[in-house]
Amino acid sequence: MGRSSKYDKAVNRSLHNAVVQGISQKRIASAVAQACMGTSLLFIPTLPVIAQTAGNNSARDEIIVIGEQNNANGTNSSLTKLTEPLRDTPQSISVLTGDFLDKKGVTSLEEALRAVPGITLGAGEFSWQGNNPNLRGFSSRNDMFLDGIRDFGSYSRDPFNLESVEVLQGPSSMVFGRGSTGGVINQSSKKPLLEPMTTIKFNAGTDTTLRGAVDLSRPVPALGEGTAFRLNLMGHRSEVEGRDGGEANRYGIAPTLAFGLGTASRLTLSYMKQVADDTPDYGLPWFNNGRPADVPRNNFYGFDSDFVETDADIFTAEAAHKYNENIDLNTQVRYAHYTRDVRITEPLIAASVPVSTPLANITVDRNVFFGTGLETMLYGQANATFRFSTAPIDHTLVTGVEMGKETSEPTFGFAVGVPGANLLNPSQGTGFSATRMETRVVADTNAKSLAVYGLDTLKYGTHWQLVTGIRWDKFDTDYTATRFAGTPTRFTGAGSNSNESIQQLDKEYSYRAALVFKPMETGSVYLAWGSSFNPSSEGLSFIATGRGLGTSNRDLDPEHNRSLELGSKWELFDDKLDINGAVFRITKSNARIPDPAHPGFNMLAGEQRVDGFSLEVSGYLTDALELRGGYTYLDGKVIDSNRQMVDTPENSFSSWATYHLSDRLQFGGGARYISERLATNSAPIKQIPGYWGFDAMGSYQWSEQILLKLNMTNLTDKEYFSQLHPWHVVPAPGFTTMFAINLFY
Repeated sequence: MGRSSKYDKAVNRSLHNAVVQGISQKRIASAVAQACMGTSLLFIPTLPVIAQTAGNNSARDEIIVIGEQNNANGTNSSLTKLTEPLRDTPQSISVLTGDFLDKKGVTSLEEALRAVPGITLGAGEFSWQGNNPNLRGFSSRNDMFLDGIRDFGSYSRDPFNLESVEVLQGPSSMVFGRGSTGGVINQSSKKPLLEPMTTIKFNAGTDTTLRGAVDLSRPVPALGEGTAFRLNLMGHRSEVEGRDGGEANRYGIAPTLAFGLGTASRLTLSYMKQVADDTPDYGLPWFNNGRPADVPRNNFYGFDSDFVETDADIFTAEAAHKYNENIDLNTQVRYAHYTRDVRITEPLIAASVPVSTPLANITVDRNVFFGTGLETMLYGQANATFRFSTAPIDHTLVTGVEMGKETSEPTFGFAVGVPGANLLNPSQGTGFSATRMETRVVADTNAKSLAVYGLDTLKYGTHWQLVTGIRWDKFDTDYTATRFAGTPTRFTGAGSNSNESIQQLDKEYSYRAALVFKPMETGSVYLAWGSSFNPSSEGLSFIATGRGLGTSNRDLDPEHNRSLELGSKWELFDDKLDINGAVFRITKSNARIPDPAHPGFNMLAGEQRVDGFSLEVSGYLTDALELRGGYTYLDGKVIDSNRQMVDTPENSFSSWATYHLSDRLQFGGGARYISERLATNSAPIKQIPGYWGFDAMGSYQWSEQILLKLNMTNLTDKEYFSQLHPWHVVPAPGFTTMFAINLFY
């Protein structure tokens, strides 16, 4: 739809909701104002509006109004623990809305995260597949959340069922538990709507992309008032433009049934399944004095038969009840089941090969790893929100309890006798062969967690707020493994070498404190302090290295992290444009470093520190010009050795602008920049140069039911590297175009 058409319909829907539910003229004006600022229909359980019809005091008169929530500029969080608008939340938080992701033509979570400065993407490794982001210089691969609950699985996430993606930067264990040194990535799922809605999307791209997605929502009055159903479907196939090997094949299904929408009590039942059968791309080997090998971008050193097969099944039940204007209760229970089966090929050049060797004379070693994995999670979370006053101070207190059980059963092995490949002409089509497949480790981890927490926002008048929070976590891990010296088949016990068993119990407190000053309603200045911790078994395993498969962190207490952030957030031009900025310091005070007295094991004696600042802008500069952009500066140091931190670029920048030429025609474009990054910070130093990337978009509203869209990425066909690892580096896709047809009913 054109922008004016969306605006008119949003206003009409808000007025209709207001009138039929009998709310006051003041509430009608509020609903219209919200519709004027955003057009995405969202159900936000943390921001209910209570209305009472005159002349009737029955319980049925207390209704939660569902109208248009202004989320176009990322002004609210879907997390029930964060009760204040993001403008007043003392933390750097970026919200990527569904509308923004659609304009960018995003088809994977990694593509979405590239829009947030301060995030870099690591390449896959032997013991980990799936998304591997770094936030503010620290790994966040274990800090992926879905609707506020940890999404642990090793799979590449697709945004087909996401309403938004929220990136919370800085230590956040007080809210999320273990991990979150650099921050947390929370995915917010799509929820059923009381209005009928159908969207069908078809995509075709130059990298052989074929994609189809369906988003359907219907009220179901036969199951009771306020009942609605939503179904999201996705099928995707693509290769990588400019590369000869990698391929993605996946499908997803996500049905959701909600009861009690528009009432004080709500129950939502959801299921998400995503299945993938990909050909993994582990890129190019390092050479040239710590630079990627100087070979054509399309060189692929794996085998066509390599695979990463993943299957994620996530069941969630959420219940919410608003007792009155002062008490809310929200509970979630989730069971998740993740499986994977992989065989990947990593290209390596032996360190003994002289740099002066002609490239045509170099043989690349194909390091082939295989394995399976099964992770499960049963998790429960309950939050209660209380609003009360201890004159003259108003409180919003969130208290809660979380408990869960997580399991992980990985198998790791290596292929022996795999033929090498020529560096310049790797002969990708050669079939896979190996002398034997050796299972090395079969592990089993059971972890139990328990947490209680409280977060209080104290408001004194209209200008001052104090946020205080404390959380206690208990993380109990039981790890066992069988190690093999080499077996002729993948799962037989022949050649058993040793058994190992590690039990570890961590009990940790996490804190948050912040002072917020609001010089006016539309802005805030804050000083915030927070903490986090990283247990040795944070990833449900004590295996710390993908090659030696060693347990170098066993018997170590958690690493501890602290953050100090001074920031300011403003809503300008009648709340159409958001500007946020912050300066910060993150310190890891007891980082793991090699123990010289015990080779192969670590000790807690290092210190890492990241100083930086960030600036972000999003929203409408004019009625026709929509902007989103940001810049992040990071100075990451390993203090004891005065070395730069790995994968921590000093400068990163991202921008996107959409210009509404008319109600039907839009153009958009943007630029991305990341300065040079280190893959290793000790000899031999390995690094990749910085790069600029440019993207563009055009869309035309053919009719009320048909939208045509063209997205182009890497307009200059720049050859650069988007993912790095100490042992390999992955080139970014070349110039790519993708055409889309969106149908609305």
